Amino acid sequence: MHKQHSKPFKYFVGVNSLAQIATRDDRVCVLNILGGESSDVTPISHAFSGGNIVFGTAPGKGGQALSTSAGDIPVYNNVREGLEAGHRFNCGVVYLPPSAARDGVAELIRVNPDLKKIFIITEKIAVHDAREIRAMGQQAGVDIFGANGLGVADSWNRVRIGGALGGDNPDDSLRKGSIAIFSNSGGFSTTIAQYLRMSGWGTSTVISSGKDVYIHYAAPEFAFALANDARSKAAVLYCEPGGYYEADATFTKPVIACVVGRWKSRLTRAVGHAGAMAGGSDDAQAKERWFMEKFGVDRLFSPGDPCCSAKGAVVTNIAHIPAALTAVMRANATMPDFEPEGSLALKPWFGSDQGIKLPSGLAISVVSAVSPYDEQVLQVNSQIGAIAPRQSLKDASGASQMDAKTQVSSLHGTSMLDAATRSLEANVNLALLHEPGGENDEKLINVAVAASVNLHGTPELVAAQAAREAGNAPNAILAAAASIVGPKRQRAARDAAQWLIDHFAAAGVTDALDESFDIGQIDGTGSEPLFADARDPRAEAMLSGLAKRGAKSVLIRWLASRPAHPTADAVLAAITTTLAWGPLLRKRVSRVTAESLPWWTMLFGRLIGASADASRHAPEAFCGFSTESLLNERSLTEICFAALLDLEPGPEDLFAFKTLAGLLLTNGPGAISAQGAKGAVSADGPESPERVQLNKALVGFLSHTGYTHGGNGYEGIAFLIEAFRDTSLGDPSDASHGVDLCKLAEHAVERYAQYKARKKNVGSLDIAKLPGVHHPVFKDRPVNHDPREVFIADMCEQRGEYNAFHAFYRELVQALFDAGVSRNVYCVNVDAVIAALLLKMLWQPLRRGDLAESDLETAAFTIFLYPRMLGCAAEIDDHLNRGRNMDTRTPASQCRFVA
Repeated sequence: MHKQHSKPFKYFVGVNSLAQIATRDDRVCVLNILGGESSDVTPISHAFSGGNIVFGTAPGKGGQALSTSAGDIPVYNNVREGLEAGHRFNCGVVYLPPSAARDGVAELIRVNPDLKKIFIITEKIAVHDAREIRAMGQQAGVDIFGANGLGVADSWNRVRIGGALGGDNPDDSLRKGSIAIFSNSGGFSTTIAQYLRMSGWGTSTVISSGKDVYIHYAAPEFAFALANDARSKAAVLYCEPGGYYEADATFTKPVIACVVGRWKSRLTRAVGHAGAMAGGSDDAQAKERWFMEKFGVDRLFSPGDPCCSAKGAVVTNIAHIPAALTAVMRANATMPDFEPEGSLALKPWFGSDQGIKLPSGLAISVVSAVSPYDEQVLQVNSQIGAIAPRQSLKDASGASQMDAKTQVSSLHGTSMLDAATRSLEANVNLALLHEPGGENDEKLINVAVAASVNLHGTPELVAAQAAREAGNAPNAILAAAASIVGPKRQRAARDAAQWLIDHFAAAGVTDALDESFDIGQIDGTGSEPLFADARDPRAEAMLSGLAKRGAKSVLIRWLASRPAHPTADAVLAAITTTLAWGPLLRKRVSRVTAESLPWWTMLFGRLIGASADASRHAPEAFCGFSTESLLNERSLTEICFAALLDLEPGPEDLFAFKTLAGLLLTNGPGAISAQGAKGAVSADGPESPERVQLNKALVGFLSHTGYTHGGNGYEGIAFLIEAFRDTSLGDPSDASHGVDLCKLAEHAVERYAQYKARKKNVGSLDIAKLPGVHHPVFKDRPVNHDPREVFIADMCEQRGEYNAFHAFYRELVQALFDAGVSRNVYCVNVDAVIAALLLKMLWQPLRRGDLAESDLETAAFTIFLYPRMLGCAAEIDDHLNRGRNMDTRTPASQCRFVA
């Protein structure tokens, strides 16, 4: 056995052996015992150590006590008060803030002659203070551990002093054994002990040395105490860059050195623990070399290349420590302390590959959890849908985000540029189910929404028409209709959705489109409210539409197979539950979302219907489309186009319409329309979803939309109409239209330059900008581009589609530069694209006199409302699942009075 009685130090070191660092005889005083960290961990240390803390201090709180399972610990205003009360201690623990740590150490040393050891938990103590602490300890003959450590623990003595080594249950990781641990990281001290225990190695003394600039009890002192500890056969060192302590240490027992932090050598400043910076000679690679020279090895240890000697091994991954230790101890003819207790290799209790085919190395099998977690996991796995943690969503969103650099927003991870290539039906699916869905989903959505657009004889139409005739803007008209579609209007459909989710999940349906599934397995008990004695014409029309479109659904098939007649609410619930089934099982959406889908589809249909004048609603037709046509063949895009313009759309119209809808889905969580929607949910209390009224939340979106936010597409249209008013343009989609766009742009620039000159001559600073050109983000290059405009232009070119208005805008920005009105070539803004796409659809009806310019303003506004309704529905649903009550309120400290 190695013995080393004489101390090889030129300075004071009181501890001779690791066995003396934390003993059952030690008595402890804790400074700032009632602080946040101490009050959490001190009671555990006290109980684990058999009640070794005699008192603590907390200025101004003398007379209080810290409750623990081993009895209350008295609290005094200062150390002297505790001594005068008759308490005696030899160890001090410092939890004080950095600025007070030096004075705390001075107080301990000054008033207590029995003091032998101090453990400093405080991190980031000033270098000057650390030097004074060192000097005081040396002068008084006191060993100091830390700073920025988690204290020490001894598995043989079952003692923990300072900090949280071993966590809340020290016995779980600190099993008695032959390996000492010295670690720069407090958290990894416990992790390493747990790794060792799983591999059959117990611990003797565990020291969290800390990693402030000054380490008071460092590697040389540890090596000396290790040599004199008969219990410890070897040691594990966890080392980070910075300091030369390890180079100065002389080890006489085997050591596993885990050196981390190579990446820190690329830094120009210290981060986290006080590490080496670029160019230092005490970085991680230097420390690796020091240890390899000490151990006589020429490379790192890894499981595939177990390079080691009887003196030790060097690893860079804590997961390799057990294998390295076992190999080194085998070279010393030493067996583990006990049988391995398990493995810390990854053993997942949950798993979801989201349908991605993974290689075998990544496709780790899920294993059964240990008790009692196995029962909890079973309950979680049987839960249908996701549950998101609650958080403040005032300026945040789990649905949408805006890329500040490109100005391209996204919804549930789908860029608005990608959304612009998809159908309106796919974007309905994206908004509420977090994914665009497939062809079958579009068929289901078309029927679900189309069933609600004809408002003939409904109070929604009466309310909307009254608002229209009173001269209201489109958003107010739709809000009037939305206020009618309250929770009672579709309560039966939501109840049906709840029943279907419960019973189809219980039957083990994993694919709602599986045509081979045996629907006889569905337990129909309690399904009576889903059926009626008499035929329901609306239900039959919807079922016929689904059949004509070839839509697949196990739920619809089950409904249709029953002897009774399904209600329209039940059919709607079956459609929406089919849509939600995959996202539910993949935990992309919650049950709240799935059960709300009937309400959403009814709202979408009602608001689309409300955007059309009452004269276009008939008993069996809407905007010229028969009910049968609406349900059997028409797409949602066609229905919206007809509602908006009362025209039969052509292929180019539908392309332009869906492109516009995709571009306008969302502008991120900061948009005023999104804030209005989120605020309406927050005010109701999203944590109580039964109180949230989705129609009221949509009214919040509608009331926060206006001519500036939602109607600005019309400004571009008005500018284009004025520019082309006197031209012979017949068909804007015909590239050979005969209009000289270059001259037209020069003329527009000339008029604008004259306008600016007149404004400046009269001293006016209020000069209106040309709509659709320039953007504050895209402005610093000789020729600027809005990536959204470029995307649409490229997409149209690939399709062979031409737009005279879009081409004019590109000529316009060049003409502005050529005439000296702009210092560089402005970008064509995405707002210009929106105006160009809209006017392209409406130009010929306008020229024919079928539409007035006031109709264009209404159309420009309403076409914004359709897609933004979907984007705000996504925000509402996100807030419903994630938000906290009243979390959109601005703090009073940020509010001000304006006189």
